[in-house]
Amino acid sequence: MRKIFIAGNWKMFFTADKARAYATELKEALADINDVDLAVCTNPIALEGVAKILAGSNIGVGSQNCSENNEGAFTGEVTTEMVKAVGATYALVGHSERRTIFGETDAIVNAKTKKILAEGLLPILCIGETLEEREGGITEKVIKTQLTAALDGISAEDMEKITVAYEPVWAIGTGKVATPEMAQETHAQARQILANLYSDELAQKVRIQYGGSVKPENAKELMNQPDIDGALVGGAALKADSFKGIATYNS
Repeated sequence: MRKIFIAGNWKMFFTADKARAYATELKEALADINDVDLAVCTNPIALEGVAKILAGSNIGVGSQNCSENNEGAFTGEVTTEMVKAVGATYALVGHSERRTIFGETDAIVNAKTKKILAEGLLPILCIGETLEEREGGITEKVIKTQLTAALDGISAEDMEKITVAYEPVWAIGTGKVATPEMAQETHAQARQILANLYSDELAQKVRIQYGGSVKPENAKELMNQPDIDGALVGGAALKADSFKGIATYNS
C-alpha cells in the first residue's frame, strides 16, 4: 500500500515571520496525524525558520525551487546544498508556474531532478497539461513527454525516491478541478508510463499526487481513487483548518 502524501505549496506567500508563526500553528494542529505523510514547501527566505520549527515533527519541509547548478554567477537562485543545509527534505521541480512563467524546459527539469537526487533530497516532480492540450485530446501524450524527458538517465533506484505530482494546469488556482474520474484516468496513464519506463513493480511503488484546486470538500473523493496517492495543495494549504481538512479527509 502506498501511503498518502499531502504536501502544501505556499508559493509566494508569507514573510519569514508569518511563515514561522504559521508553521507553529500547523505543528500543533497536525500533531496527531500519522496515517498520511505531510510536508510544506516554502519560499527560500522562510525555509530555514520553518525547517527549524518543524524539525522532529510529523511535517516535512521542502523548497519550491532549486538550481541545477552547484554554485556561481546565477543571481537569485538557490542551490540544493543551500536547501539541504537549512533542514529541508523535499524540493519541488517542474511546477507549471516554473515551466510557463520562467521558461523551464523539460531538459532543465531533468537536470534539476538529477541535482536534487544527487544532494540527497526527495523530488516532487510536477507534470500536467494545459486546457488547450486537454481539449485537444493530447493529455496522455503531454505527460508521457514530460515524464520521459524529466526521468531521462534516472535509475530505478532513484525513481523510488521521487513523488510525481499530476497538476492539470487549467485547474491550478482557478477553482476548477478535474473530476475524480478524470484525475484517476490520467494518474493511471502516468503509472503505466512509469511501468513502461521502468517496471510494473516499480510503478506500483511510486506515489502520484493530484494537484489543482484540492479542498477539504473534494479531498476524500479524489484520494479514494486507486491511483491517486495524495495531493499537492496550493491555496488551501495557506490556512491551517483547510490544510488539516485535506490531511484528515478520511476521518
